[in-house]
This record gives sequence, C-alpha cells and structure tokens, in this order.
Amino acid sequence: MKAIVISAYGAPEMLHITDLPDPVPAQGEVLIRVKAFGLNHAEAYMRAGTWGDVAAVPGIECAGLVEADPSGQLAPGTRVVAILGGMGRTRNGSYAELVTVPATNVAAVNSSLGWAELAAIPEVYATAWNGLFGNLDLRSGERVLVRGATSSLGQAAVNLAVDHGARVLATTRNPAHAPLLKELGAEDVLIDDGHLAAQVRRSNYSVDAVFDLIGNNVLRDSLATVRLRGRVCQLGFLGGFEPVRDFNPITDLPTGVQLSFFGSAFVLGNPDFPLGDVPLDAIYAKVESGALPTRPARIFRFDEIVEAHRVMEAGEALGKMAVIVD
Repeated sequence: MKAIVISAYGAPEMLHITDLPDPVPAQGEVLIRVKAFGLNHAEAYMRAGTWGDVAAVPGIECAGLVEADPSGQLAPGTRVVAILGGMGRTRNGSYAELVTVPATNVAAVNSSLGWAELAAIPEVYATAWNGLFGNLDLRSGERVLVRGATSSLGQAAVNLAVDHGARVLATTRNPAHAPLLKELGAEDVLIDDGHLAAQVRRSNYSVDAVFDLIGNNVLRDSLATVRLRGRVCQLGFLGGFEPVRDFNPITDLPTGVQLSFFGSAFVLGNPDFPLGDVPLDAIYAKVESGALPTRPARIFRFDEIVEAHRVMEAGEALGKMAVIVD
C-alpha cells in the first residue's frame, strides 16, 4: 500500500510517500480502506517530535470502507469513520491506503456525504461533544465562551453549542475573523488579548462555561472569566505546551469554579468514553441538512500532504481540512 511516513522529526518536508506492506487486522481490530482523512494539529505535533516518539505513519482519523473485520460485525464495504485508538501515536495511522483500527474506535455511518466531508467531522465533533456536554454539562440557554473559536475544533464547539440552544461568546486574536464566527451564530466575538476576564466584566456578560482551546498560558484568565460556580474545560494547547508556572489552587482557582480537562487522544473509544455515546449519525444528518454549517475549508490530494501541513501550521485555512486518498 501507499503510505505517508515521517522520515525524521521536523518540518512538513519530512513527510514522504512510500510503499509499506498491507496491514493485517488482529482480533478486535478492523481493516479500513481509507478514502479520506482529516488533518489535525495533533499530527503536526507528532511530525515535529513535540510528543516524543510516535508511529511512522501519522493520522488520527479517517473515513473509508471496511476491508476486513475478523469479528464479522462489520461487513466488507461498510462505510465507516474511525478516530484515535492509538492511530498515529502507538500504531500506524490513517495517512495511508489501508489502516487497522481497534473496533471500539470505528463507527458505521449512514450518510450520503462525500468522503472529504465525512472525514472532516469525527475527531473534532466527538471531542467538542464530549467537552461541551460531558465535562461542561452545557444546557440550553446557558452562555459558553469558546476560547480559540476559529480553529476547527473551536468552530465545531460553536456549531454544537448554538444548535443546542446555548448562547456563545467566541474568541479570536484576529479581528478579521470575527465575521466568520458571527456567521456560525456567536452572539458576540471577543478579541483575545490574554485578558478576557476584564472584557467579560466590562460587557456585563455572565459566563456559565468556558471551552478553552488555548491552554496553560491563559488558564488563570479563563478561570476568572466564569461566574460563581461556573465551569472551565481545557481541551487544547494552541498557546503552547509550557506548564502553568507556580499554579496555586488557593489563590488561582476561584472558590466554587469547576476545572476539568478532556484529552480525546487518550480516552475516546475506551469503556469510560465509548465512541457510541457520540451522536455521529445525528451530527452527519444535520450537516447534510445544513443545520450544522460544517464543510472542509480546503481539500488536498494525497500527494499534496506537505503543502497541507504548511497551510495547517500557518493557520491559513480557517477551518477543518481533509485529504482525499484516491
């Protein structure tokens, strides 16, 4: 099979197309013929070596057809999506014509969307759904602040929250991106200067929950943004991986405010966070109907993977990107 491999940790140019033996599924695994895969910042971190040694073939999600399922649960030719399960991290991932995935991380899909559209949804929407409705327990009518909203995961969170009947404050560092977030249904867009708590107070907003994709360097500010007994969930590190220095719960964690973390790469598909809990079919149906404005911002060919990673790292796409394999 053709596969894209990390020849050495570093820049996008370290990604090369090569021939590898076809993988063989073990018991508890599904072999998928990949038709398209989504692009994720996690794959850029893996390629760069930021997360230590990882599998040779990147890719944490895909859409395609079942090639073989030793359990017999999924018939050959079944349309499926697959996410995580160690793909790209502890096992070869989806940047290939074929991939084996733990069966717990594979979901059959009943959708007429094209392959690129199917591949652009599962990882970000499964993560956003768990963060909003699992960790934050977001309810209709509440106000959630999505910090890092122009990222693909941030846009998924805005879409799901608006669809759920929540009021959304979206943030971006670039004022030129505010119209995009307004189009998604945000009630207001705040320009993130690192001091959102002060902006929220000046605007007299009461924030029930913060969906924080920026990470450690704004954690104190996010905690100060929510109301008494509000909730903060950290899900990403767009601001970098430096730890929070000298964090002291006595002084930095407001009394009554709940702080949680959701790391999809490590838990989705395990018994505590089953993929089946995520309403993927309902999400795909809403995408098809136009209720969720989710389409790939850009689509690349398999042999354009280096350029795709360059665009992703530069933040030029303003949304989820996908790669067509055939």
